[in-house]
Amino acid sequence: MPDYFQKACISTELAHRLLAAAEQKAQEIGKSFTIAIVDESGVLKSFSRMDGAPVVGIQIAQDKAYTAAGFQFPTDVWNKIIKDDPALAAAAQTGIDRLVIFGGGYPIKVDDQVIGGVGVSGGHYTEDMEVAKAALSILE
Repeated sequence: MPDYFQKACISTELAHRLLAAAEQKAQEIGKSFTIAIVDESGVLKSFSRMDGAPVVGIQIAQDKAYTAAGFQFPTDVWNKIIKDDPALAAAAQTGIDRLVIFGGGYPIKVDDQVIGGVGVSGGHYTEDMEVAKAALSILE
């Protein structure tokens, strides 16, 4: 068995294309968002804080992308996971660094393999989800 393994990672070019698609959707909505694209390990690959986007969104968008890439499912799924588990809910809300449990973060998948994550902050989480999904739509 080899002492290493290979894994897929989002390219800089694809990260920029996802970011552009998300910004276009944000303009259609008429709000300023912060958009973060991370690689499969949750490390920032591409980023935009649109003019007028709230400062707090800088960290939230990155954490949504990190959570989605790391757990390999959308951030809004966390509410379903923790709703009937008080111990896990308490841990998710106070004890897991960078975990976001509301919508706006999605894993980026190619051929069913996670190559990164996208996180969006700046509107209601449903709007954040719209902007993030617009980024992912270029993969279809």
